[in-house]
Amino acid sequence: MSDHPVQVLRSVPEFRAACDAVRGRGERLGFVPTMGALHAGHLRLVEVARRYAERVAVSIFVNPTQFGPNEDFSKYPRTLERDVALLGSVGADLVLSPSAEEMYPKGETTRVHVGELSEHFCGPFRPGHFDGVATVVTKLLAMAGPCTAVFGRKDFQQLKIIERLARDLMLPVVVVGEPTVRDADGLALSSRNAYLSADERRRALAIPRALAGAAARFAGGERRAGTLIEPVRADLAGAGLRADYADIADPERLFPFALDAHVGERAVIAVAAFCGTTRLIDNLVLGEDPAPAVSA
Repeated sequence: MSDHPVQVLRSVPEFRAACDAVRGRGERLGFVPTMGALHAGHLRLVEVARRYAERVAVSIFVNPTQFGPNEDFSKYPRTLERDVALLGSVGADLVLSPSAEEMYPKGETTRVHVGELSEHFCGPFRPGHFDGVATVVTKLLAMAGPCTAVFGRKDFQQLKIIERLARDLMLPVVVVGEPTVRDADGLALSSRNAYLSADERRRALAIPRALAGAAARFAGGERRAGTLIEPVRADLAGAGLRADYADIADPERLFPFALDAHVGERAVIAVAAFCGTTRLIDNLVLGEDPAPAVSA
């Protein structure tokens, strides 16, 4: 598929018409929203979408409303030409690459807020972030129309919020969550990994290593929340990482367990930590996800 033609669209009406044309031919549409700077994890999402649909659309839009005032919006990598070439290599058909003015016309004031699910994990540390995510994803799904939309489970809180908004707003969309894609050393793939120095990259492996340790304790029968999560926090601190949070929670409501709670047969451990100036996130659903394989 290296020479698969990709149609790049800049306006909402053009994109909507192209998606309608797919369905008009009796074909199913897959959709993968992204912010660009694509890596193997994104390409995996496109490949998954192709299992569900004859045609796949991808959006590339660095969404300003999900960045805080001290976050990396201005330096977030923008590599459209490279991204389109990569998407052609995995069989994507349509790319929407709109301007901020196209996505947020002058005078717009509407925001989508998903209650409860945004109150923990990243929510308190990134005020307004999930309202920005929920708003732009709602816009994108409304543009694409009936489709199967594929998102990565690395952004587990984001996935749960999108699943909820699609249900609550009765959007004609099937939301699919694809397991986290990891590099050979175990680190979850992220566009922000490019910011890490060699030493920071080595220290960042404390994150998947800590998750693997929790998975081993869980597999051994441990169910006390504190015994599962406290070693994770210690491992991050021992590697010199500054954690915004490292919590264990109900995997549907995302409400953190008390340390003396019994967690049952499924629980999500979610982590956000700074390695140098780079903020990394990762997670593992105990009782569901395989433990990360981390190099020595």
